[in-house]
Amino acid sequence: MRRGDIWLARLNPNTGAEIGKVRPVVILLAQRYLDAGSPVVMIAPLTTQFWPGMTALRIAVPQRGRLLKDSFVALEQTRALDRSRFGDTRLAELSADEMQILDRQLMAMFGMVIAPH
Repeated sequence: MRRGDIWLARLNPNTGAEIGKVRPVVILLAQRYLDAGSPVVMIAPLTTQFWPGMTALRIAVPQRGRLLKDSFVALEQTRALDRSRFGDTRLAELSADEMQILDRQLMAMFGMVIAPH
């Protein structure tokens, strides 16, 4: 498992507006913690739904590898998952350019930088 990989994960049970189901997620946790065997992994789920009001929090990910549909990373749904929630194989990975966009938007979302307008 590597930062920027896309894996299937079981997100149920969910509560309220949390995304649920078995769905692709992108791995956000720093590689050093993944390599150290952290029992929980920070992720952001993927969705095929785009909400115009969430433009800054949805990053487009075109279909590739075993990711069968054009999707969006739903940064507003970032959370920690136990490793037992993941499937057995990686579906795809984000490009370096996509990871740069994701990192910039994560920092803005958490108030660590000023978001571009």
